[in-house]
Amino acid sequence: MIDIHAHILPMIDDGAKNEAESLLMLEAAIKDGIHTIVATPHYHPRYRNEKSDILAAVEKLQEVAEENQLEVDILPGQEIRIYGEFLEGFEADKLLTVAANSTHILIEFSSQSIPHYTEKLFYDIEMCGLTPVIAHPERNAEFLANPDKLYELVRKGALAQLTTGSLLGYFGKEIQKFSKQLIEADLVHFIATDAHNNTSRSFNISQAYEEIVKRYGIGHAAYFTKNAQLMLESKPIYGNQPQPIGKKKFFGIFK
Repeated sequence: MIDIHAHILPMIDDGAKNEAESLLMLEAAIKDGIHTIVATPHYHPRYRNEKSDILAAVEKLQEVAEENQLEVDILPGQEIRIYGEFLEGFEADKLLTVAANSTHILIEFSSQSIPHYTEKLFYDIEMCGLTPVIAHPERNAEFLANPDKLYELVRKGALAQLTTGSLLGYFGKEIQKFSKQLIEADLVHFIATDAHNNTSRSFNISQAYEEIVKRYGIGHAAYFTKNAQLMLESKPIYGNQPQPIGKKKFFGIFK
């Protein structure tokens, strides 16, 4: 399996505290069935992890993984906190797309709000040939209170990534319920662990896929796994027509 969102690089954000912890996390990921991980350190005012630094850190961790006979591919990425000068940062070569060579770029919001300029910025990003991927929208209070805001962004071309722990209930029942609604309304296109450590925020992608198969069928699990692969290949993502939360499917037709 592929994990497109994990904080495994040591000592650069709130993920792995040191190289030894990074190796333990990689071991846990492999046990969870993951063969490819996109390292996505934070880029926001607290953690200014720029492209060049991330590329160097990924190369070093991959070498250490191979020295320790860990069979996993580590790819560079970034979890970028949305900000007004986003395109300027990209043009200045500070920002990374997923796997460095795809056209998808992982963007997070604060846990509480959505900036007023989001729709315009996403439009400008798409006009530059990039596709914004919203990280863990289910954990944003404004999306939770008003899901139509997410629907409008997805309807206009954005994609979204659900956190496995949200689906499994690790962030509470309300977020778990919302996660299921997002899947059912075709408002999320990827699942990923957002792993930060091996304790409170570990790898659990196999368990999440088991839940998806149980609740939605093997076809839906295949949909998420295929989209992760397509993202790394910078190919068009599979996606059904998104629906507002609250619409109900009846024999394949939304009512």
